[in-house]
Amino acid sequence: MFTPEEREQLRQTLIDRARADRRVTASAHIGSMALDRLDRWSDIDLAICAAEASRLQEVIDDWTAALYSSHDALTHHDVVADGILYRVFLLRSTLQVDISFWIPSTFGPKGKAFRLVFGTAGEAQNVHGPAASDLIGSAWLHALHVRSALARERSWQAHYMLNGLRDRILALACLRHELPPHQGRGWDDLPAGLRDELAAILTGSLGRTDLLSAFAAAVRALLEEMRHVDGALADALQIPLKDLVESIVAPSAAD
Repeated sequence: MFTPEEREQLRQTLIDRARADRRVTASAHIGSMALDRLDRWSDIDLAICAAEASRLQEVIDDWTAALYSSHDALTHHDVVADGILYRVFLLRSTLQVDISFWIPSTFGPKGKAFRLVFGTAGEAQNVHGPAASDLIGSAWLHALHVRSALARERSWQAHYMLNGLRDRILALACLRHELPPHQGRGWDDLPAGLRDELAAILTGSLGRTDLLSAFAAAVRALLEEMRHVDGALADALQIPLKDLVESIVAPSAAD
């Protein structure tokens, strides 16, 4: 298990490497370090900018090799967003090290979590999270699948779809309270009373009674969040969504 001191020592080593790499023109902290929110469990998020797009892959390959040969990386996972590669390394110490690889035309803040270490960065870009309308549409679609899975007595699928419905309801709540919805980052910061209400959506059981109770709570919560976005749509969907729950109160044949 890594210590915060070991993590910060490695962070500085990586920054020193970036400064010494002539192919790298800039670097920045992103994530918790950029927001002054480091704690015992924080990882390393470092953005590096290659001077030339033509040498980007070379930089990626060399830095990847260094993480394995010099810093005890065991494996890595790639996430690509907006054309930027975020390579996530897992070290033997369980420390997560995220190195993102940029070129000058894209290098710059995509939100508040960006602190330049050296070099220059472009203007801040407006990054739009999920649209409330998209979350609502995806939520009622998940609700339809919860209903059909429960009607077919497919409890695992019902649980999966119920979790998806819950995630979208919580994302809507985060948008309403100006909290980050992505990956549950803002969920714990929702008002305590609202968190308590939404806890009714949680179920660790595959029992029909528990799933149905959580489904009914989720539909109520979805309608409430919808009213903050589109009251007319909430009114239009109120009866159909409640019918989804009522239609499976008693076991019925598969749709």
